[in-house]
Amino acid sequence: MKKIVIFASGSGSNAEKIILHFKNNSQGTVVGILTNNPNAKVIERAKKFDIPCEVFNKEELSNGIVLEKIMGLKADLIVLAGFLLKFPSSIIEHYPNRIVNIHPALLPNYGGKGMYGMNVHQAVLDNKEKETGITIHYVNENYDEGAIVFQKSVSIEDCKTAEEIAEKIHVLEHHYFPEVIENLISKL
Repeated sequence: MKKIVIFASGSGSNAEKIILHFKNNSQGTVVGILTNNPNAKVIERAKKFDIPCEVFNKEELSNGIVLEKIMGLKADLIVLAGFLLKFPSSIIEHYPNRIVNIHPALLPNYGGKGMYGMNVHQAVLDNKEKETGITIHYVNENYDEGAIVFQKSVSIEDCKTAEEIAEKIHVLEHHYFPEVIENLISKL
């Protein structure tokens, strides 16, 4: 059974969908959640499912402490689910093609530093796009530039606000992210 470690900075809705997907799944299991935000709702979600959760700071992410935690959990796959800090090269080099992120737009559009959450949805709305979607990609040293694993689009012609776009994106994320993760770990 493959071990999944999730990094999240916010509410953890994607983390919860991943936990539930692998709860009775012989392919993999979530063995830990790491967050840089001591007030993140993902901490409560982790407690609800008895998943170990640790809070770390930016310095610990870059100085090797977080890498030690990941290694201690014996992670096979690292999943960034709403994690807002740039991932350090030291971890990326240690886990090549075993770190994936989900982005709430169709990359390469609307990616890069500062492009997350509602910032993305507002930019999509402002540019009067007819569709948007999700991108699941490998993590490399640059924001949102790793090789694309999966994309799914959705029409947003009926959306009048960034919040309406966000709702459609969450539906895609919650449906496809756990499935794509299962497909990835089946190949490890």
